[in-house]
Amino acid sequence: MKHFDLNIDKILENWELPHAIRELIANALDEATLTSSAAPEIVKDNAGWWRIRDFGRGLRYQDLIQSENPEKLGNPHVIGKFGIGLKDALATFERKRIQVLIRSRHGDISLSRVSKHSFEDIVTLHASVAPATSPDMQGTECNLHGVSDADIESAKRLFLCFTPAQPIERTNYGAVYERMPNAGCIYINGMKVAEEPNFLFSYNITLLNAAIKRALNRERQNLGRSAYSDRVRAILLACKTESVAQVLANDLQSHSHGDAHDELSWLDVQEHAVRILNSLKKVLFVSATDLVSRPDLIDGARSTGFQVVAVPENLALKIQGITDITGNPVTELHEFVKQRNEGFHFEWVAPDDLTPSERAVWDHCSVILGLIGGRPEVVKDIRISETMCSSLYQILRETVGLWDGNEGWIIIKRSQLRTLSDFAGTLLHEALHAKYDLLDVSKDLESYLTKLAGDLAARVIAQN
Repeated sequence: MKHFDLNIDKILENWELPHAIRELIANALDEATLTSSAAPEIVKDNAGWWRIRDFGRGLRYQDLIQSENPEKLGNPHVIGKFGIGLKDALATFERKRIQVLIRSRHGDISLSRVSKHSFEDIVTLHASVAPATSPDMQGTECNLHGVSDADIESAKRLFLCFTPAQPIERTNYGAVYERMPNAGCIYINGMKVAEEPNFLFSYNITLLNAAIKRALNRERQNLGRSAYSDRVRAILLACKTESVAQVLANDLQSHSHGDAHDELSWLDVQEHAVRILNSLKKVLFVSATDLVSRPDLIDGARSTGFQVVAVPENLALKIQGITDITGNPVTELHEFVKQRNEGFHFEWVAPDDLTPSERAVWDHCSVILGLIGGRPEVVKDIRISETMCSSLYQILRETVGLWDGNEGWIIIKRSQLRTLSDFAGTLLHEALHAKYDLLDVSKDLESYLTKLAGDLAARVIAQN
């Protein structure tokens, strides 16, 4: 038997048995990846020994001298990179009084404490190498005695492949998984490196960036969020399915109450969820202000099959005028009003075809518009329509007036000519739209209407 000095200068004192077992499992998984061999086995025999077995090339004692493994450094899909995780694990097993026997066709390796060569007074941890008891063995078998079933299960829970989790969506940067029972988990090539109690999803990062490579130290646990947040965002921004977007959109609606998960603090992720969902479903995105100020439009949208999604105020402003991932406009309330207006069909009525009583009301156009300084310059024509209906959207409150900015027309429904007050109110409402370039959902429009009502009341009172 030969003794090989492991030269462990720094022992990871905070490692427990599951951390050491994790390294053996990681090495077995990496070997399966590097050699395209069968998945590792983790089993317990009748004598109480746990066996972690891969089917690769077999461990050699020379593998224990590497400080960094060039093969692993050059492969983006493996877990390890240092090549010293095994030595850290062996030191932990020795400290915890666990029996270890590593077998391969290259030899059997156990642990012992012997004197350093030429320095007999210094006793250190060595790998004791004996001839192979199974020279025809395929792969490496790491045998442990003294570890509990709970230790093994704790170690296995650090790997995605030993959980029932299935990816919701895969991207070039990694995959999105459902949140684990108590937290969102961060995995790197399938091994857990952090937990996020307030994350909405779990993530497996498969394309590492410089920040992760710097942070992924020997301990490979409890990485700070700054190391992986950019990759998590990149994964979410690369997602294109409803499965992810709908969950994000649902969580967005908790944002105003402060209950949203941490991924929704990223405005670009919020916007991307909107752009995905808009491309896949009939959705109307509204702010809390919209919900209060235009319930008629929102109820009308629901009645025609729209899913109404409430979003934060800053996001509602940001998505105005943007397109979704297929190039179509995102339907927020301004876009909804625009599309509704463009979908109207009219049956025009000429002033000469009005009844005498309707014509008498119509002839007050100039006087009414004089109350706001005359017909706005942008208004090319004022038209009457028998009908005021949209082929696209049915709204619960009847539409009786419309400003068509593309044509420069104010359109009044004929029924408004029954009374002067109805006609005047509708005409002034649409004229203010035109004069100040305001949409129905504008707070400014409300301010102008309030001021106009006050001015008119003051005139009436002064005349009396």
